[in-house]
Amino acid sequence: MKLKEIQNLIKFVAKSGASEVKLEMDDVKITIKTGTEDGKDKTTYIQQVPTMAAQPQQVAPSAAPQQAEASAPAADSKELAGDDDSKYITVKSPIIGTFYRKPSPDKPVFIEVGDTIKEGDVLCVIEAMKLFNEIESEVSGKIVKVLVDDASPVEFDQPLFLVDPS
Repeated sequence: MKLKEIQNLIKFVAKSGASEVKLEMDDVKITIKTGTEDGKDKTTYIQQVPTMAAQPQQVAPSAAPQQAEASAPAADSKELAGDDDSKYITVKSPIIGTFYRKPSPDKPVFIEVGDTIKEGDVLCVIEAMKLFNEIESEVSGKIVKVLVDDASPVEFDQPLFLVDPS
């Protein structure tokens, strides 16, 4: 995670009034805690811990699906295991904000169901604190389903798209 992204996250958490936010990504775990004492002192604590334990267990022929599977929490794996969606990779929101499928109202959508994507393709934008963040794909494959309506609020780690990696 880049320093600028961490700084933006800290600002967003401070403005939101949340007291604690935990963020886990492929190789980093960040906890941001904010607190006030007597209404005078506002402190932000950041703890960054490398999470190397999950990586040695991954054995797969292509690197792109490994990244998406490593970032998927165990709860989602259990949810999808019963469905026929278990063969798909879930692209999740990296931030809290408003989800948009188009770069602007007068432009076409970034991707449609059935489109083939590759790593680095822009899938959508998420607006957070008046900043429009392009969300790029970390996997290659075919878009199977769009899970969020345009102009809807999204939470961190909320599923946005299902991608067929085959």
